[in-house]
Amino acid sequence: MLISPAYAQAPAAASPFGGDLMAFLPMVAIFVVFYFLLIRPQQKRAKETKAMLAALQKGDEVITAGGIVGKVSKLDEAYASVEIAPNVEIKVQRSAISLMLPKGTVKNL
Repeated sequence: MLISPAYAQAPAAASPFGGDLMAFLPMVAIFVVFYFLLIRPQQKRAKETKAMLAALQKGDEVITAGGIVGKVSKLDEAYASVEIAPNVEIKVQRSAISLMLPKGTVKNL
């Protein structure tokens, strides 16, 4: 014959450390790394932003998501009026306020 027959090999012996568990260990390790490097800091930042928006008061100096700097003149549940210049107010959503500034910052700009 020109071609020799191919026979199946005997199954490999089972690993003493649990082969199935060792196969999933890298995926578990990657999930743990993603949790501590991506998910947890994002949740913490969202919690801090929510607390900042809840503590917002009239007279606070803020920066909006669009980069507008001003002082809060009125507050509603969903909206805030921000004074960006004397006698010039804009109405923005509370969620659009991204940062609260220290008092006196607007005067220095």
